[in-house]
Amino acid sequence: MTDSILLSVADGVTSLINLATLSQSFTAVRYYQPKFDLKEMDQLHVSVVPRSISEKRLSRALTAFDCAVDVGVQQRSSMDQLSLDGLSNLVAEIAEVLRNNLLSGFAEARLVELVRDPVFAPEHLDELRQFTSVIRATYRVWR
Repeated sequence: MTDSILLSVADGVTSLINLATLSQSFTAVRYYQPKFDLKEMDQLHVSVVPRSISEKRLSRALTAFDCAVDVGVQQRSSMDQLSLDGLSNLVAEIAEVLRNNLLSGFAEARLVELVRDPVFAPEHLDELRQFTSVIRATYRVWR
């Protein structure tokens, strides 16, 4: 049952992002393990990955489930300030969508934490000339 809660949260995050009007166009996809060849990274990738679930028993009849989902934003960059700023702004837009909206199809889930780590991965910029940023969104569901 707990895995289905986590997957429902991940699917809700994916749908919510895909329904949003953002500055760049893409289709977010839920993955278990996103892997892309470097040649595929010219295209913008937004990956939603179920990360973890923790349970806290509140009473005999009620349990709180904290479901963490990672949203990765990746694209090879020309390394100019304008394109990197655009990708960074897109990450902020996605975070704002998650912060201000209920999940599509899973409205009982409530956002309890948003963490951007890394805001961008410097080693990906250095080694791959690729922008990579991850948003971890944690939602609480009571059952």
